[in-house]
Amino acid sequence: MDAPAVQPGTDQDWDVLVRIWEETGAPEGCKVEIIDEIVTVSPPPSKDHSTTAALLQRPLYTVIPEEWGIYQTLGVALPGRGGIYMPDLAVLPRAVLSGPGYHVPAEEARLVVEITSRANANHDRVSKVNGYAKAGVELFLLLDPWHSGRPTATLYGEPEGGTYRVLEAVEYGGKISLPEPFGLDLDTGVFPVS
Repeated sequence: MDAPAVQPGTDQDWDVLVRIWEETGAPEGCKVEIIDEIVTVSPPPSKDHSTTAALLQRPLYTVIPEEWGIYQTLGVALPGRGGIYMPDLAVLPRAVLSGPGYHVPAEEARLVVEITSRANANHDRVSKVNGYAKAGVELFLLLDPWHSGRPTATLYGEPEGGTYRVLEAVEYGGKISLPEPFGLDLDTGVFPVS
């Protein structure tokens, strides 16, 4: 289900788009995002998708500072891109979440993780890579069990000029290393393949 596009030429247009996003009456468990100025609704994640998020969240909690959190349903705002994404995991200081509202500035995230599904793979592979880079998100981990029959994990980082550098890419089964402040080697072989 898509709502009409709003051209975010002004702060007022952005406010209208955010209000539409906040008031979308999607069924419980669905993911509501603004991607390229269009409000999109995705079905709830599959069991494999949820398992992947849980398997990644556990080791992340062992290395993040006590004052940080890992969030699965937090909107991250990219007003310059006409978007509010809901990454599958967002790691950021809990202090950023103080105050009212439903979203935080994307640049506050230290790591975002997207796990593709059939319905959203192209958004994750293209729109969100570009959006997170332009917002200055430090690290973006794309877990792609749908990548041409060969599931892959790609770590993007060092955003500069609105573009990421690929820090590491492996097929599932390999290890991928999250740099400091995480300092964590992830075994992608534990993630289920849909």
